[in-house]
Amino acid sequence: MPTAAPAAPKGSLSRLLTPLVAPEVFDFWASKLHPTWSWQRPLARVLERREEARDAITLVLQPNRHCGAFAPGQHLNVSAEIGGVRVTRSYSPSAAPRADGRIELTVKRVEGGRFSNHLHDNIAVGDVLELAPAFGEMTLPAQPQGRWLFLAAGSGITPLMSLTRSLAAAGMPVELTLLYWARTREELCYARELRELAAREPRFRLQLLLTREDSLLADELGGRLDAALLQGLVPELAQQQVHACGPAGFVDNARQLLAQQAASFKAEAFTPSAVAEVAGTVRVELRASGRTLEIPAGQALLPALEAQGIKPAYGCRMGICNTCACSKLAGTTQNLNSGDVSAEPSSALRLCISRACTDLTLDL
Repeated sequence: MPTAAPAAPKGSLSRLLTPLVAPEVFDFWASKLHPTWSWQRPLARVLERREEARDAITLVLQPNRHCGAFAPGQHLNVSAEIGGVRVTRSYSPSAAPRADGRIELTVKRVEGGRFSNHLHDNIAVGDVLELAPAFGEMTLPAQPQGRWLFLAAGSGITPLMSLTRSLAAAGMPVELTLLYWARTREELCYARELRELAAREPRFRLQLLLTREDSLLADELGGRLDAALLQGLVPELAQQQVHACGPAGFVDNARQLLAQQAASFKAEAFTPSAVAEVAGTVRVELRASGRTLEIPAGQALLPALEAQGIKPAYGCRMGICNTCACSKLAGTTQNLNSGDVSAEPSSALRLCISRACTDLTLDL
């Protein structure tokens, strides 16, 4: 059994000791005894790593007692030190919550991706990662009913796999159809498990779709998401409750095809939506730091600020976790995911998915 990590004292004793304890000093010495012991930092030790598909690995983590719970379909911000710099990225657990508390993360290698390549090339069993509280609303109700349609492309399978495994563990209480796209067969994650589930569970239908495979197996199809494909594979679309996850273009297409037809529609994209080029620059006043910058009008605020040497906190970089949110004191912005334009002051402007339409004043 894993060694239990000591926790910071609770209640009144904690309030008495906290002013006397430097958490970073406690963490330094505690880590000499056990890698995940900490005063309050949520840490997780890598217990296992396995190849899941081509350029995809699954890490099995044992969190300490400071890590909170998550619901299937949610995301976690994961942090590690790379080259002396703390780097954070968002990943969705690929398994439902386990009785032993362990968390499974499936990570796809991204070309040029600093964090994903670090996890693939450098993280080994015994290493420690830092986790932040779970976030995200693409979950299931406590008692799901009716018909459900999951649309997954590429890495978008991970939150939907967590949801599928959760439903399977509950005896598949609903009718579920999963359409899962990948470029090639070697890039399919969990293919054997999904096929076995479809073979034994009559309420679960699986369709694998490959966009760059020359020869297809009997249970595979080619082609991309479009109206004709949906009509052929998913009868009675009006009754379907849809969850979609994948690159922005895939999610945008799914939204156009289904948002007005389906009984419900939720989606998350792990890449930003394409942005139409906008000429010129805008002036951004950073009220808290007393700086004024000129940034491109068509670029998301987070990378535009980073290019100027400003380093706002961030997590998922896809508009879900709110880590990069700050107050907009004046000016007009556009949400790059929805296209909505707002001139109202905002206490939660998400820098990663917002661009400036006019000069802005931010509380940064």
